[in-house]
Amino acid sequence: MSPERLNILYVSQMPASPPRFGAQARLHGLMTQLARRHDITAVMLVDDEFDIEECRVAMQAYCREVVLIKNPYGRDGLAKRLLQLRSLASTKSFERLRVVVSEMQQALDKVLRAQRFDIVNLEFTFLGHCDLWQAPPGAKIPVVVVDSHNIDYDLARQYTRTGGSLLRRLYAEANWRKLRREELRTYGRADGVYLCSVADQQRLLDDIPAARTMVIPNAADVDFYKPRPTDPQPDGRTIVFFGLMSYMPNIDGATYFIQEIWPRIAEANPDARCKIIGGSPSPQLLALAGPRIEFTGFVPDLRPHLAEAAAVIVPLRLGGGTRLKIVEAMAMGKAMVSTTLGAEGIDAIPGRDILIEDQPDAFADAAIRLLAEPELAARIGNSARQLSEARYAWSAAAKALEGFYREILEASG
Repeated sequence: MSPERLNILYVSQMPASPPRFGAQARLHGLMTQLARRHDITAVMLVDDEFDIEECRVAMQAYCREVVLIKNPYGRDGLAKRLLQLRSLASTKSFERLRVVVSEMQQALDKVLRAQRFDIVNLEFTFLGHCDLWQAPPGAKIPVVVVDSHNIDYDLARQYTRTGGSLLRRLYAEANWRKLRREELRTYGRADGVYLCSVADQQRLLDDIPAARTMVIPNAADVDFYKPRPTDPQPDGRTIVFFGLMSYMPNIDGATYFIQEIWPRIAEANPDARCKIIGGSPSPQLLALAGPRIEFTGFVPDLRPHLAEAAAVIVPLRLGGGTRLKIVEAMAMGKAMVSTTLGAEGIDAIPGRDILIEDQPDAFADAAIRLLAEPELAARIGNSARQLSEARYAWSAAAKALEGFYREILEASG
């Protein structure tokens, strides 16, 4: 592999840093590792939920140039609902409408025409309408590579079956085909696509057999997420679920766990506690809280909470890609119970590195067992930590991605 530095432009609908949830953690992890050997420029939209100056300062620590554009459609509440209604009468998906921002294309025009980039790395496909194939006069056009965090239209299609309320399911039914058309067009135009799991890679190749693809699984900062002597010891009673609680797979997973699984655990172990960690829980979720079920909201540092937990749960029934919550908990040496879908794409051996159960009673029994047998929880957690160090560090993921970039550059001549 050539040692020469690459000039890479990252384009995203959200800022990479500071990472507060899974999608940001993937962006941040790969970008910070690549920045050790290459020159990184970022052009990114910023929704209202982020502090734009905090993001700018955090990203300037590893980017050569940072251009952040406030997204006028990046608001929750009534503004989001109105845009969703507008999307019903549009040929464009809601996800596309919320990122069609003229200032974004203007910023891209300015950056791409001012200097030549080897790679334009597009996060997700929602900004696939942007003109990324530009260069200064006489310079070679950059290759465009897409990071597919999920096959999003497939995720939206899952919502039509188990996406919460009837209204949500009907909306997903109207939206997912638009999303599929846009997503596949973006994949088809790209010079390469990297995905989080082999399952997602196959889903894409079923639709676009000629696509150049590679699997770059989610990973963890194994030097940050690791057991520390100063951390609290497992308390023997707390079960933790964590993730962005405005994300539908997490909403569904938390609701499913509390309603279908938790009652069996609570009856078997009167000391058991459930802690759900993550920003933006809905009022419907918060209504499920109780004396032994706590919603913490966002926490600035997950590590003490994970360290204190007797077990981590991943009761997901929706989703794609690979779950960052799995690899981060593995890096912290935690024993986990997950559904098969929750652990999709993770090369963990059930019974050694993780417990896998799909039926509510069996899931509950596995969690009860981890609470009752701390030696088993410690053994599984130690094995998970070893696996994370060997297979799921961002440094290894970034090295693989760099190889994919160079493969595409060589193919492009």
